[in-house]
Amino acid sequence: MEKRFERALYASRWLLAPIYLGLSLSLVMIFIKFFLEVIHIFPHLLVIKENDLVLAVLSMVDMALVGGLIVMVMFSGYENFVSRLDIGDDVEKLSWLGKLDSGSLKQKVAASIVAISSIHLLQKFMNATEFTESQLMWYVLIHLTFVLSAMGMAWVDRCNRE
Repeated sequence: MEKRFERALYASRWLLAPIYLGLSLSLVMIFIKFFLEVIHIFPHLLVIKENDLVLAVLSMVDMALVGGLIVMVMFSGYENFVSRLDIGDDVEKLSWLGKLDSGSLKQKVAASIVAISSIHLLQKFMNATEFTESQLMWYVLIHLTFVLSAMGMAWVDRCNRE
């Protein structure tokens, strides 16, 4: 009885596989949104204000960072919690594949969130006239919360490794 229960419990990790597949679909959505932004900006490239162009580019950088975060979580999560990726020796492999444990993955995710938050904060500052001083203060406080959380997680991870 105990053996069957443990096998069933261990097999339940495969419930995560469709979730990681769903993340790949969210990557498709980011891809589509990215190129819709490019198509939207490109015809206006010669007349668009520099500030507006920079904001559009920051938005695209933001999408690229989110896409990278999705790939990292999708592959590392699958390898850490479901099964090793068996893609063959003839296929180019990502250098970090199989090297990120759950602690390293958390650190990379936290760093990505800080980077994404930084871009959002920069976008707010570039349009500072559209926000009240109180709103900008809240954006900074939220960003600092992400930074402090990432630093706290790094510190805890470092303490656990020592």
